[in-house]
Amino acid sequence: MDARRYNDRDGITGALICRQDLYLQLLEGPTVAVESAVARIKRDDRHLEITLHVSEPITERRFAKWAMLHDPAQTLIWSADDVARGVLNQSGGAEVRKVFDDLAAMANGQQR
Repeated sequence: MDARRYNDRDGITGALICRQDLYLQLLEGPTVAVESAVARIKRDDRHLEITLHVSEPITERRFAKWAMLHDPAQTLIWSADDVARGVLNQSGGAEVRKVFDDLAAMANGQQR
């Protein structure tokens, strides 16, 4: 996967939630590196309808062990019907953050 190779090189960690109806990605690392990764993703014609839901500084990485954790996270997030109704575009940053917080807790063997 190119993303993991680029992320390793650039000091970026994160997670990708990938389902048939949804791609939701979190990137964490140096601001310039993350901004460059986002620009690279936007230039890639395999990616459509890119929406930035949250952009903020962090004090601690959620996915420090993973250049790009891949997880379908079907039990953590919205149903296919919810996505079709546009729930992701109506969700605030706190809801998106919680999805990744829950995924990070699971990936790190913690209960939430």
